[in-house]
Amino acid sequence: MKEIAVIGIGITKFGELWEKSLRDIAVESAMNCLEDAGTDRIDSINIGCMSSGLFIGQEHLASLIADYLGRLDIPSCRVESACASGGLAVRNACMEIATGVSDYALAIGVEKMTDVGMGKATYALASAADQDYEAFHGITFPGLYAMLARAHMERYGTTREQLAQVSVKNHYNGSMNPNAQFPFKITQDTVLNSTMIADPLRLMDCSPVTDGAAAVLLTTVEEAKKLKKHPLVVISGFGSAADAIALSHRKELTELQAVKTSAAKALKMAGRTIDDIDFAEVHDCFTISEILVLESMGIIGPGKGGPATVDGYTALDGKFPVNPSGGLKSKGHPVGATGVAQIFEVVNQLRGNSEKRQIPGVKTGLTQNMGGSGGSSVCHILEAK
Repeated sequence: MKEIAVIGIGITKFGELWEKSLRDIAVESAMNCLEDAGTDRIDSINIGCMSSGLFIGQEHLASLIADYLGRLDIPSCRVESACASGGLAVRNACMEIATGVSDYALAIGVEKMTDVGMGKATYALASAADQDYEAFHGITFPGLYAMLARAHMERYGTTREQLAQVSVKNHYNGSMNPNAQFPFKITQDTVLNSTMIADPLRLMDCSPVTDGAAAVLLTTVEEAKKLKKHPLVVISGFGSAADAIALSHRKELTELQAVKTSAAKALKMAGRTIDDIDFAEVHDCFTISEILVLESMGIIGPGKGGPATVDGYTALDGKFPVNPSGGLKSKGHPVGATGVAQIFEVVNQLRGNSEKRQIPGVKTGLTQNMGGSGGSSVCHILEAK
């Protein structure tokens, strides 16, 4: 298997991008990526997008984006795994490089979510849940994650204040991210006094509806060394897994099995353990999500995620920084783009280019991108060489 290097990264501003279309932001992120790489060579395009048909009425992104990128001569495909679609696009690009199918593989993650009203956006997002046993009966993702939060609180004593601290931490990090949708600090009181959405989760526990795109260009380490534009960053491991789509079909509600399995696969491929990882970008679609993910990957012990967050363990200057970008909560969550944007942040950190939010001396990073309420998960291990 060939070694995989990240030679280019690109992103758009995240937010309510009324003046731009999906094709605009997808191409913008790709062009930023190619400029960063210092090459315009692409052998294939992998596009991660959850639900462009429901959000903007546009399917067939493989043709659309290849056309507007001006690259109709190469293979292009779209992949979907709910909110893990971007991570899956990067994984597919990794496999192309590793197997020699492509020498230069572009992965784009994109979603345009604000062109519809909140009711239609909620409907589109709910399509990632079990339609027969969950969505049909009125449950939405805030409700599903509220049940996970209640289960965790009952089993481990996790408190409302501990959940709120996840949001406070990530907004602090995001306040230094120029691409973030909500680049401002908040207090614990802000979270605790925000509108109740699904008890115990309040508005400031929830990631926003977002437009945005991100892109990464992968090649072999051999090719990357010829370019010599940036410090070498490699993807040494990747893994994905699935779990039951409905919460009622799972054996355990306080552990995300797909997250546990995907992380273990990525670490095994990289020849690493979780103790070798310096920091992580994880899927904090709700505050409870970050806690569940960290515990499921073994970064923090079961039931310890809430106290560890309050104690500063996951802070930017903590022992294991989590979501230096601001995470989905502050940076924003254009669902198909999130997994690629996580790669963008980790590569910038490993290059030492994250300015005010730069974590000193990091050499290894992990990304974890999740679909639905944990029905799918994709992890990547990145290393500075």
